[in-house]
Amino acid sequence: QVQLVESGGGLVQPGGSLRLSCAASGFTFSSYVMSWYRQAPGKERDFVAAISGGSALYADSMKGRFTISRDNAKNTVYLQMNTLKPEDTAVYYCSATLDSRRYWGQGTQVTVSS
Repeated sequence: QVQLVESGGGLVQPGGSLRLSCAASGFTFSSYVMSWYRQAPGKERDFVAAISGGSALYADSMKGRFTISRDNAKNTVYLQMNTLKPEDTAVYYCSATLDSRRYWGQGTQVTVSS
């Protein structure tokens, strides 16, 4: 049974930091491209970052502020978010992709507000 469980979301002030985690199980984690997406209220789900092996890719608005990493020994992918802005407020989702297979987590809420 495939599971992706996000954690680490919460309320943070503008300029603050959060580290999201996504614990995976039920599939060969190291073989999959792991990604983070986010969805703000009333908006579509947008790409944030992805990591495959040692290569990372970011959406332009996240470059320099967010860092994606993975620990294949722990079957976990992380998203370190720094210098957070109110417009980063969204539900953040973890995703695993391999060929035509894609799995999603349930999401974790990040709210950036003073």
